[in-house]
Amino acid sequence: MTLQVKPDSNVLAKDADWWRGAVIYQIYPRSYQDSNGDGVGDLLGIVNRLPYIASLGVDAVWISPFFTSPMKDFGYDVRDYCDVDPMFGTLADFDAVIETAHRYGLKVMIDLVLSHTSDQHPWFVESRASKDNPKANWYVWADAKPDGTAPNNWLSIFGGSAWQWDTRRCQYYLHNFLAEQPDLNFHEPEVQDALLDVARFWLDRGVDGFRLDTINFYFCDAALRDNPALPPEQRNATIAPAVNPYNWQDHLYDKNRPENLAFLRRLRAVMQPYNAAAVGEVGDAQRGLEIMGEYTAGDSLMHMCYAFELLSGDRPTAAYIDDVMTKVDTLARGGWACWAYSNHDVVRHVTRWGLTHAAARVFTTLMMCLRGSACIYQGEELGLPEADLAFDDLQDPYGIRFWPEFKGRDGCRTPMVWEQSNHHAGFSDAPHTWLPVPTEHTQMSVAQSEEDPASLLHHYRRAIAFRHAHEALAKGEQTPTTVTGDVLSFRRASADEEIFCAFNLSDHPASIDAPPGTWHAVGGELNAAHAGADGQIHLGPWQPVLLLRAEG
Repeated sequence: MTLQVKPDSNVLAKDADWWRGAVIYQIYPRSYQDSNGDGVGDLLGIVNRLPYIASLGVDAVWISPFFTSPMKDFGYDVRDYCDVDPMFGTLADFDAVIETAHRYGLKVMIDLVLSHTSDQHPWFVESRASKDNPKANWYVWADAKPDGTAPNNWLSIFGGSAWQWDTRRCQYYLHNFLAEQPDLNFHEPEVQDALLDVARFWLDRGVDGFRLDTINFYFCDAALRDNPALPPEQRNATIAPAVNPYNWQDHLYDKNRPENLAFLRRLRAVMQPYNAAAVGEVGDAQRGLEIMGEYTAGDSLMHMCYAFELLSGDRPTAAYIDDVMTKVDTLARGGWACWAYSNHDVVRHVTRWGLTHAAARVFTTLMMCLRGSACIYQGEELGLPEADLAFDDLQDPYGIRFWPEFKGRDGCRTPMVWEQSNHHAGFSDAPHTWLPVPTEHTQMSVAQSEEDPASLLHHYRRAIAFRHAHEALAKGEQTPTTVTGDVLSFRRASADEEIFCAFNLSDHPASIDAPPGTWHAVGGELNAAHAGADGQIHLGPWQPVLLLRAEG
């Protein structure tokens, strides 16, 4: 088996807009490759697999947190922003990731968790010690109400009140997630300065950008006002499971605060000399696209953000995607989206949307044709379904809290499957792995997919290569979308080319009018539709049509 990788070059490094239209591959390091036989993936494991990642044709990798952590939330509770947890290796191992990735022409983005730390972080240990120490104001502290209850009605995404009583200060502290994840106080200038120093530390070490966890949670309302109730008809389970009353509030005051824009400008200024880029996670069920547009407008804020519209629970129809793109045109036309179907926090989209192999293929092609950047999550290129784990195998506190109505995030975090074997599918030599390797996944390994020309893996490679072969798809403009029955269509255009894209998002044949003018088919095996003598394009179930306007 021979892997074709991109040559070592500095082409992307010379492009200040390398991130625009880029395809980013997310690595969940616990589950990618174990190099030392302890049952947990690590940084040297990533180094060993970078040739495979490069063979996909992606532009960058996003590595989920590997910082020193008590692992209450698997690295999203940071104890030391500037070191590597021994579970994952050392700073020297991370340097090897950077060096090897750059040798293969890959950018490296790391997951910065700035809104909160672990309760074991030295900053919080000092802050909770008294009300008058140098870091007393570094976290969001508040007195109890006269009856001893929490300062306001804010809720945690992980369930219950967002306030935790602390017996040392006899005050409450804010935690939007676990009680072990206290929220930093961004109203304190020293906090902002310290976090910008963290960004500089990793930029100086060679990273090319950041994925910014919960980017809209940085600031809360300084007056700690109660959130209003959200009318039942406006509630949805985009951000939190339906069984969580977090969905019952309109989160006006615990996140999405206007003060955030000034900090994002400061962060962009730090990144600018390094030619680095950031993608922010916008966690909001009502105003996600609006915030995405606000945070990415112009050249002084973030480069790109992703909201949760295509991380939706129901399979997107042509009409749904049309509605999303119309809102983007209205609310975020001057910004830049980063689209994703799956990540480490949601049920894998093959399962979530009930996709057949053909449906998975067309949704992949669609993503590579949409205006914006794209993020794919490890294993989705193999078509891995969500793992169904027993309660005793769960590690995620979120799933343990809301079981069985919500099973948490472990099902999308099981180890990567590299080969068909009875010993953890090539992920680890350990007797046991931190999460089990599902038996059904071992029939979908990288090795097997490589040998099958019709595999989804090869389709991902073709779709990514098609995107990179056409400037119009990577960085061009996009016309408003059109819906004809179950067919979604639009055009992408740059200064030198125009491409017509249409997608039958159904399991029955469909026909649409051919676009006026002279066009010819592009995309090779990606393009399966044909034109009839009646002036229409006939699409089979789950088929796209991709046409390039002829010159002249």
